[in-house]
Amino acid sequence: MISLPPYKGSTFRGGFGCAFKKATCVLRNQTCDSCLLKEKCVYSYVFETTLPSNSAIMRKYPRAPHPFVLEPPEEDRLMYRPGERITFGVILIGRAIDYLPHFIYSFDVLGQMGIGRGKGKFALKEVISSRPIAAPAPPSKDTERSSLLYDGGSKTLKMDPSPLTWEDLLHDAIPPDHVTLYFRTPARIRFGGRYTLELEFHILIRNLLRRIDTLSYFHCGERLEVDFKSLIEQANGVRTEDRDLQWFDWERYSQRQRIRMKMGGFVGSVTFRGDLRPFWPFLVLGRLIHVGKGTSFGLGRYEINES
Repeated sequence: MISLPPYKGSTFRGGFGCAFKKATCVLRNQTCDSCLLKEKCVYSYVFETTLPSNSAIMRKYPRAPHPFVLEPPEEDRLMYRPGERITFGVILIGRAIDYLPHFIYSFDVLGQMGIGRGKGKFALKEVISSRPIAAPAPPSKDTERSSLLYDGGSKTLKMDPSPLTWEDLLHDAIPPDHVTLYFRTPARIRFGGRYTLELEFHILIRNLLRRIDTLSYFHCGERLEVDFKSLIEQANGVRTEDRDLQWFDWERYSQRQRIRMKMGGFVGSVTFRGDLRPFWPFLVLGRLIHVGKGTSFGLGRYEINES
């Protein structure tokens, strides 16, 4: 029996972090900052990504953004009985794809360790690689193609994943003149020094551009070559046509800091209308990498609807 909270992102992210360290860390009793192996350590790169001394961005920050996004089960049920299936997702960004076997093995270890109240155990049955066929539409059986990546019975990788590219995401994509975003998990988006509920298009674009640029720089080895100032000015011309957002509060307990932390954000829908052509690639990519703070917990996930 596995007992999970209503929002399962913290449970999966916390347990996965412990399992990943158990599976990959050589000197578990040391912190990453004091470890001699941190420059070559998989755990350090994935969970404690340090900034290079010559970093061109984020110099005031202690860590770079994580190169992965967890997508916990989006269901209200709290109990899972023996034989029932739990499905969750993970998105690897840039160089993190090289460590796919470490991710798979760590989830297998997590199943042996147990999750949730009472540490209910599970077996990793399979890993499926899903690739969007049409960029604008939300995931469905018609818009994704899937293939078996890992078989838990034989514990073997069946194939090498092929990373998504810009061309894959934008194939045959024709930007509409209006779009509705459905935020499936709480989005923690900051503007003016505080978290916002009244989401405007330029605020969304600012956050997306910043996230894409930092992920590209630290994990893909290149900057996002766009005119940030011009794009933000154009984003001010896209108006909010309808907004139905509600604040969703939840807490998580940090084992490392030994404190409870509030992780609230907004959920719901917002519709924008205007010239979306300059922003379409970033909106499409944001659907995969999420937006705002706490993306490694699954926060900031949205879907796109053009109708």
